[in-house]
Amino acid sequence: MTLEFSTLLAILAMAVATVLTRVSGLVLIRHVKLSARARQALEAIPPAVLMAVVAPTALMTGAAETLACAVTALAALRLPLLAATAAGVVCVAALRAVGL
Repeated sequence: MTLEFSTLLAILAMAVATVLTRVSGLVLIRHVKLSARARQALEAIPPAVLMAVVAPTALMTGAAETLACAVTALAALRLPLLAATAAGVVCVAALRAVGL
């Protein structure tokens, strides 16, 4: 496998663009005063994005994936996003291991 300079440059440019996008959002939000309602709306975004990514999987695949999606959704109500995602991954792996 070889890595061309143009490919490496494209990967690095995308990484820089991603980092700048994330950092600029964090820097800009420091200068904005949010109401309680706006803060609640922003806090609801990660679980909503998770469900938008997970829902098609729940509807288009087998029983193991559907059950794991339900576990992920329930975990997202109480746990941080990373923990909810990990719970779903562990659940689908366990269900596939037992042949469901």
